[in-house]
Amino acid sequence: MIDEILRHNKEFVASGAYSSYETSKYPDKKIAIVTCMDTRLVELLPAALGIRNGDVKMIKNAGGTITNPFDSTMRSLLVAVYELGVEEVMVIGHTGCGVQGMNAHEMLDLMRARGIDEEHISLMRHCGIDLDSWLHGFDDGEEAVKETVDLIRNHPLMAKDVRVAGYIIDSVTGLLNPL
Repeated sequence: MIDEILRHNKEFVASGAYSSYETSKYPDKKIAIVTCMDTRLVELLPAALGIRNGDVKMIKNAGGTITNPFDSTMRSLLVAVYELGVEEVMVIGHTGCGVQGMNAHEMLDLMRARGIDEEHISLMRHCGIDLDSWLHGFDDGEEAVKETVDLIRNHPLMAKDVRVAGYIIDSVTGLLNPL
């Protein structure tokens, strides 16, 4: 599949198709969106929100939440605010999220089944990494979004004039529901 993608990329560049996507690094709408990496949202979310290339900073991860105040998502938001002019943050969870109900023990079993050595798992634990917490999903998507909004709003390095709001998007219709 990667080779197919690389072939397409060469054709894309050679044909000049990229020119319709040219924009600056600064988001035109001054908004950052934290959302899930779910495949259903790749085209649905921008279409449902009416956003185009260059409009927003889009930060995606599993679950669309921040689990640690010093993780890469929070760092990206701080860069977006202080370096790129973002004034508002939308945290958008979605219906039917695969991270909801995700079980750390089951994921560790899947890792073992794919060849991850028990020694490596033990090493992580010995180094102080709480794998059970780190690999655990959330029980309630709305609560997870609310907790992320609260974490961003109250982060000691986040500017207080940045508006932060949470939403759940319907993974089928694209309807956005404020929380």
